[in-house]
Amino acid sequence: MKKITRSITMAIIAIVAFATSMPAASQFRFGLKAGVAINSLKFTSAEEFKGSFNTDNRAGFVGGAMVEFTVPVIGVGVDASLLYVHREVKSSTDNIKRDYIDIPINLKYKFSIPVIDNVLRPFVTTGPSFAFLASKKGIDEALENKTTDIAWNFGFGVELLKHVQVAASYGLGLTNTLKAVGTVTNGEKIEGKNKYWTVTAAYIF
Repeated sequence: MKKITRSITMAIIAIVAFATSMPAASQFRFGLKAGVAINSLKFTSAEEFKGSFNTDNRAGFVGGAMVEFTVPVIGVGVDASLLYVHREVKSSTDNIKRDYIDIPINLKYKFSIPVIDNVLRPFVTTGPSFAFLASKKGIDEALENKTTDIAWNFGFGVELLKHVQVAASYGLGLTNTLKAVGTVTNGEKIEGKNKYWTVTAAYIF
């Protein structure tokens, strides 16, 4: 956990340092974003415990605001968002629903394609995401939900007509989001990490 925290901290410092060192001519834009979050929950062990959950392809939703800094010509920048995310996992007895305030901070590179730049511009992103538990439902006594969930995102997308961005990203959970407790574990350490796809559309002003 300490190594993960140290690595994430260093990544944030690098991204912030990059953002603050951008030329004065850098473009700053604000946008609104909405989409679908497809969540999967991966447990570390205990096949019987895993079997009580339908952990794959549980669709939720995501929405919020974003800002973007981009250096003209070279196409490198920073993309940060403040999002409300709803995630679900179906257990044998109930639907586990968790809502988060999610803050992804990504480095972003936009490809420059002559002639069609003003119409279509692909991009890739990567960076850490920090999700803070806002509410939960369906968490029984056998599960302990963590209040903070850290992931690393890898994404790609396309910007259309300089204002619409359609993107998809994969979030690889770095910290445990759920932990089994009590007699259900039989003394075994059982923990689960979020892994998810997020597909969004954003309008950039």
